[in-house]
Parts: sequence; structure tokens; C-alpha cells
Amino acid sequence: MPAGHFQKKSSGTKQEVPTTAMPDIVFMLLIFFMVTTVLREVTLKVDFTLPRAENIEKIEQKRLVSYIYIGPKKLKGGERGSTSIQIDDAIVEDMQAIRRIMYDKLQQQPKLIVSLRVDDDSEFGVVTDVQQELREAGTLRINYSTRQEN
Repeated sequence: MPAGHFQKKSSGTKQEVPTTAMPDIVFMLLIFFMVTTVLREVTLKVDFTLPRAENIEKIEQKRLVSYIYIGPKKLKGGERGSTSIQIDDAIVEDMQAIRRIMYDKLQQQPKLIVSLRVDDDSEFGVVTDVQQELREAGTLRINYSTRQEN
């Protein structure tokens, strides 16, 4: 052997990551996320009593639905104010804001269904204005929520 050259000895052991505890770890993480995840609920700021209908159809895919609530605004002391529009947790003051909000939602979920939950006694002009803004936003799949007629 020439001077200055060394031969490397190869060891016969393999370095593998032990995977016997992997299913336990995955199961514990799954349980952790299931327990700590909170389902988001909307805080209603408007009152509404759904109208009755004879022929209703149930929407199967609830995750595709975005709700718009139209009804009198809830005031302190259980009083009812003027007709207001609520999307998610916010009252919408500007009618054109509906177009922007729903357009953004449509971009995130192309199969979006807009469900209008309108109070029985709401002004029909407000409902018509909301429908016009939804049309301008391109959200053409609209559902009207009702109660089953007895």
C-alpha cells in the first residue's frame, strides 16, 4: 500500500428508523386534533322566522353552503330593529359589500350554494337587492331556506 492511503472498513450494521411506535403516535395525534378542534358556529345578529313551504329539498353537502341571514336586527332588551343582512358573523351595511364577499367565496369554492335565510316579515325590496348583488357576483346557485309545512 502506498503511504498516505487508508482503507475504510464498512460496518455490517444498518441504520433504520424504528417504526413500531408510529401507529401509536399517529393515533394520539388524531385524537388530539379531534378533541381540540372547535366547529365554528355563527353568532346570529338578526332575528328570523323561516317561512313555511310544502315541497322542500334537503341539501346534502353542507360544506358547499354559505348562509345569508335577512331579518330585523337584534337590539338590546329583546327588541327588533330594521331589516339587516348578516353574512358569517358580520352585519353588512353596504349592499355592494355582498357582491365582493360572495365573489371571494365563489373563488374559493366554485360549487358554492348560497342559502338565503329570510325572516317571514322582511321587506321584499331588501331580498331583491341581495339577489341582484348575488347575480352580479356570479353566485347563481341560490337556495331559500324554509320550514316544512304541517
